[in-house]
Amino acid sequence: MTKTRITIPTALTLFRIALLPVMVVVFYAGFRGANIAAAAIFLLAAVTDWLDGWIARRFDMMSAFGAFLDPVADKLMVAVTLFLLVQENPTPLLAVTSAVIVGREISISALREWMAELGQRATVRVALIGKIKTAMQIVAIIVLLYQHDEPALRFYFVGETLLVIAAVLTIWSGLQYVRAAWPVLRGQD
Repeated sequence: MTKTRITIPTALTLFRIALLPVMVVVFYAGFRGANIAAAAIFLLAAVTDWLDGWIARRFDMMSAFGAFLDPVADKLMVAVTLFLLVQENPTPLLAVTSAVIVGREISISALREWMAELGQRATVRVALIGKIKTAMQIVAIIVLLYQHDEPALRFYFVGETLLVIAAVLTIWSGLQYVRAAWPVLRGQD
């Protein structure tokens, strides 16, 4: 049995996963400023996501385990947080945009896994639009977690608008992945 060495980037990814239940507890805690604390925890998770990738590339600390775990951690944070937000504010707009985002994540993850089994993983590698989509999701979710809806600021409305934009980018990037994989999906490759 081989022993898996935990690198710094993988430790950061594991830390990001450990932040998830902390954020959920804080989200429901109900103390004054819980919304700000939940948003800060989500922001910390987003920063560790960027940091673990940067460290892995910069110091050549990439590992198979880290490559597997990183996207899982990302999808868990986004999906669970969107579920919390929809549960708290069950509007059709928030539910549909969240369903689009989570549905795309599941579908594209399955597509990537299938393409990897066929030796075609490079065909569906992360594109720039996917990175922009992720950044938009993170900003939207932080704003929605913050839940500050003073008439002069309307942060919640801003968060909803950003989430709609993220959902549109989600569809666009998902279609790019499907288009890249289409020849394989049709059996032409």
